Amino acid sequence: MELSSGFYGRSNPQMLSTSGSKTMGKLIEATHEPAGVEINMKPVLDIVEDIFERATPAAPGAIKQVDASEPDERALHYSSLEQMMDVLSATINRISCEITYRLSIGEDAHSTTLAVAQIVKGYSWDAKIVLALAAFAMTYGEFLLVVQLYATNPLAKDVALLKQLPEILTRADLLKPKFDTLANLINAMVVVAKCTVEFKGLPSKYIRPEDPELSSANADIPSAVYWTIRSTVICSSQIMGLINMGHEFLSSTTDAWELSSLTHNINSIYNDLMEKLNRCRQRINERKDIEAFETLVRLFDAIHIDNMKILKALIYAKDDQPPLWDGTTKQRVSIELLRRKSVLLLISDLEIPEKELIILEQIYNESRVQPTRIESQYEVIWIPIVDRSSTFDDTMRKQFESLQAMMPWYSVGHPSMIQPAVMRYIKEVWGFNKKPLLVVLDPQGRVVNPNAMPMMFIWGSMAFPFTKLREEALWKEETWRIELLADSIDPSIINWANMNWIRKFTTTAKAVAKTANIELEMLYVGKSNPRERVRRNMTNIELENLSHTLSDISLIWYFWVRLESMWHSRAQHGVTIRNDLIMQEILTMLGFDGSDQGWAVISRGADEMARAKAETFLKSLEEYTVWEAAAAEKGFIPALNDHFRSLRTEHHCNRLTLPGISVAEIGS
Repeated sequence: MELSSGFYGRSNPQMLSTSGSKTMGKLIEATHEPAGVEINMKPVLDIVEDIFERATPAAPGAIKQVDASEPDERALHYSSLEQMMDVLSATINRISCEITYRLSIGEDAHSTTLAVAQIVKGYSWDAKIVLALAAFAMTYGEFLLVVQLYATNPLAKDVALLKQLPEILTRADLLKPKFDTLANLINAMVVVAKCTVEFKGLPSKYIRPEDPELSSANADIPSAVYWTIRSTVICSSQIMGLINMGHEFLSSTTDAWELSSLTHNINSIYNDLMEKLNRCRQRINERKDIEAFETLVRLFDAIHIDNMKILKALIYAKDDQPPLWDGTTKQRVSIELLRRKSVLLLISDLEIPEKELIILEQIYNESRVQPTRIESQYEVIWIPIVDRSSTFDDTMRKQFESLQAMMPWYSVGHPSMIQPAVMRYIKEVWGFNKKPLLVVLDPQGRVVNPNAMPMMFIWGSMAFPFTKLREEALWKEETWRIELLADSIDPSIINWANMNWIRKFTTTAKAVAKTANIELEMLYVGKSNPRERVRRNMTNIELENLSHTLSDISLIWYFWVRLESMWHSRAQHGVTIRNDLIMQEILTMLGFDGSDQGWAVISRGADEMARAKAETFLKSLEEYTVWEAAAAEKGFIPALNDHFRSLRTEHHCNRLTLPGISVAEIGS
């Protein structure tokens, strides 16, 4: 029978419209009589996709080269496919024969599509599409196999001759555009098939048919089935047309329009389904995150024999790679190394201040000098919190790797190892909000301190095991003394002011010390947020040999953050400035830092201290002759304090704002 070009199923434009598409979907839906047999169609779809990829023609007679050294991943599934194909092959062959027969007698594509729908009526929606694609893949693969081999294989040449192919195979200029157009439609059908297979595989535990995201997609899938089956019919008609009509069929522009219209329609269906699939994925992920969060809450409430369950729940290990990066050896290591150890979780975003890292590194490195000491029996893991809504681009990767390179302790191998549920737990339960935390887990994985950062800054590793009981014990041993104020920094204090005041103060203080026959050492500690002015002051002080300065400007920041940490630590234990001398002195010192004036603290031994603002302190030193006799009788520091009090004619207050309190007023 002679076939006319484009005879097989010209699409009515109304059929391609939204309403027409839904109508076609309802026709398919009317044939749907599921038998209740569930079949995983993904392995079959993998083989179908493989056929389409390998069959893509380069040039007539050219054999597509395949690297035999590369393992065929799909071959691994062939053995499991054999049993499945025993069930499906008869249906696939029946579809292929049905399409060939109906097209050969001139039946239109719509009727042929509905005939195929009857054959697959007992299968699930995804199976209907994959089976129709598999039937066409056989036709397409067999035809392209002859096209690829006819010039080199005698058997293929004979088959090509019987099919009257040699004539059209010489017209590469016409053959390639035809197959390019076919390939576009085939690719569109394959992605729609993948989409429907994925819908079928969505976990019912996390998404239900009545959920709006899934119910909306389920309403559209019958239409996708109709148009995909119809497209396989049209593609089959194209192959038959090539065999029967030869170069006359190749030059048809009508068929090119038909294929392009179908491709556009299938792509539109795919885009719509993918949008709904992404919404389904989002809903599933949200429910998984809620479940993971609730599991994490229960996990932390439970009792464990070691810390492994907790650490593995916090750090998601993927790709079978060790999840931790050892900052000392610069290698990936197993989380098992931390079994039954005290672990400090350093939690921060990628904006953690470098000066903070420097201080923590000093404390950590000091603890490693004598690793057998009880104070050294802990490990640190950096847990980076990176917003999942932002793309982890090269800039963020370099920022992460730069911070990681500065850390001698452990860190996660990649920020993606911290799952959304874990980030939620860290924020909601542990209260993380930009400012770094140091959460302490004991060897059984229990949280013994939700933030040991203040303890670490005040006492360093001596605060081990960083529990609240240890914090209380350390405070019970403390009094307001110079060691508490400046431990880990230096033993004496003079603070920021302008250089003229610094020169005047240091000169006067040295003169008084000489007169009083006492040894005096002075140290400049600047402001809590050291800027260029503090740097210049340090340089001038060193050049003029006015006093000592700190070796690293980050130690200035550390001096003040230790004081703030002391306030937070004592406040957590219910201590207030009304009944606690240490709290009063801490807030007074912090008030000095918040003011625009200079100040000074002087101490003798461990317990004797005097402090005052610049004006009062300098005036007292200049009036030394007034209280010189008292100094000889009571001692230098007690006499100086008495003179400070005599100069205070009225009550003064400094206003201080700290995280956790609105405003504190400190009398002076």
